[in-house]
Amino acid sequence: MKKGYHHGNLRQALVDAALELIAAQGPNGFTLSEAAKTADVTPAAVYRHFAGREDLIAEVARQGFDIFAALMEFAYSNGQPSPLAAFEATGRAYLAFARKYPGHYMAMFESGLNLAAHPQVGEVAMRAKAVQDRAAAGLAAQLPEGRRPPAAMFSAHVWAMSHGVVELFMRGQNRSPFPPEDLLETGIGIYLRGLGLLSPDK
Repeated sequence: MKKGYHHGNLRQALVDAALELIAAQGPNGFTLSEAAKTADVTPAAVYRHFAGREDLIAEVARQGFDIFAALMEFAYSNGQPSPLAAFEATGRAYLAFARKYPGHYMAMFESGLNLAAHPQVGEVAMRAKAVQDRAAAGLAAQLPEGRRPPAAMFSAHVWAMSHGVVELFMRGQNRSPFPPEDLLETGIGIYLRGLGLLSPDK
């Protein structure tokens, strides 16, 4: 009998195996058989817990979004000590998550996972997005109503900026003389100054 059967939680052992393979080969670069081999179980054992490869990746992504949402909540800290500080902290949390959890990040954002087919993943993903939206709404509220962008648009701009920095300069082949954190912070600063939320000398 393979030692994998002695795992207290075979399902999680398979998720951990997938994370190892995703980090090494990308979210689309491994097979279920490879995941079973890495977890030291038979391929048939995988199907006791996952309907197929996408189902396994969906669980990796679900766990990733759960960690991500908790990290974002911690960074946001209920909008303290100020809306600006809380907003900037959520941007830094995005980069910190991508750096510390590369396998989860790739499963979440690079696997081509169909969230409609995995509603449980979509639900926890929305929880993470809601934190960014709250941070954006809190900061946008500092602007006069006539000059206030929709919070969802505000949030989407910064999410796109954060994602772009991760993809291009943290995980991609492009190199920058500046750390990813500095690129994001200065980019957000330019954006916020354009909105009038930061003075020109900040």
